[in-house]
Amino acid sequence: MLLLHSAVFLAGWTGIFGRLITLSGLPLVWYRVMVSVVVLALVLALTKRLHRTGWKAVVMIAGCGAILAVHWVAFYASIQASNVSIGVACIATSCFFTTILDPLINRKRLSWIEVLISFIAITGVLLIFSLDVRYRLGIVLGLLSAGLYSLFALLNINVARKTGEDSATMLLYELLGGVLFLSLLMPLYVRWVPADSIALSMQDGLWLLLLGSVFTILPFLFQLQALRTLSAFTVNLAYNLEPVYSIAIAAVLFGELREVNFSFWLGIALIVASVLIQTRRQLRTRL
Repeated sequence: MLLLHSAVFLAGWTGIFGRLITLSGLPLVWYRVMVSVVVLALVLALTKRLHRTGWKAVVMIAGCGAILAVHWVAFYASIQASNVSIGVACIATSCFFTTILDPLINRKRLSWIEVLISFIAITGVLLIFSLDVRYRLGIVLGLLSAGLYSLFALLNINVARKTGEDSATMLLYELLGGVLFLSLLMPLYVRWVPADSIALSMQDGLWLLLLGSVFTILPFLFQLQALRTLSAFTVNLAYNLEPVYSIAIAAVLFGELREVNFSFWLGIALIVASVLIQTRRQLRTRL
C-alpha cells in the first residue's frame, strides 16, 4: 500500500504539467513517452536489467501501452479544455468504470460493496463539479480518460500474469507501444492542425524532461508493482486521491480555488472516505 500511495502522490503532479506545457494533448504525450522510453532504457541498461522478451509478450504489453497513451492524451486534453481541477477530478470515476468492466473482462461476479464505494466516490466528484456543466468538453474527455485507465489497469494485470515480466520491463515495452501508436497518429494530427503546433520551446522541453522522467517512470513502476499484489479496483480507487493532491497544488500555483464552496470540500471528503474504506477492506483481507 505504501508503494501505491507514493505513486498516487507523484501522479498528482502530472496534471500540473498539462497547465505548464503549451503543447496540446497528442504531441505533449508523444514527447512525454519518448523521454520516458529513453530514460527508462538507459536506467535498465546501466543496471544490467535490459533484456528482450518474446514477440507474443511484446505485442500484448505494447497493446496495453497504446491504451495508456490514449488515456494520457484524453487526460491532458481534458485539462486544457477546462482546468487542472476538473481534469484530475474525473480520474476519481475510474473506480466506477473498473466495477463495471472487471466482471466483463474477467468473468467474475459484480461486487455490490465495490459498487457502493464507487457511488461514494462518484458523489464526491459531482459535488466537486457542483453539477456545473460549463466545462462539458473537459468533463467528457476526463471521463473518457478515466474509462481508458480502468481498461488499462485490468488488462495490465492479466498481461503481467501471463508474461511473468518484471514491472520495469513491462513499463518499457508499454511506453514503446505508446510511442509507436502515437507516431502512427501524428501524420493525421499534423494534417488537421498547423505543423508548428508540435514545435518544442526551451521551456516546454524542460518541463517535458521532468515529466517524462521523475513524474512518469517512478509512479508507474510503483503502480505496476502494486498491481501484482492488489486488485485493480483497489489501485484505481487509491488514485481517487490524485485529484486531491493535484487540486491542492493547482490552488497554490494557479489560484484555482478562488470560488471554492462547501460542496467542493464535501466532495473531497467523500473521495478520501472511499479510499480509506477500500484501504481498510484490503488490509483486513490480507491479515
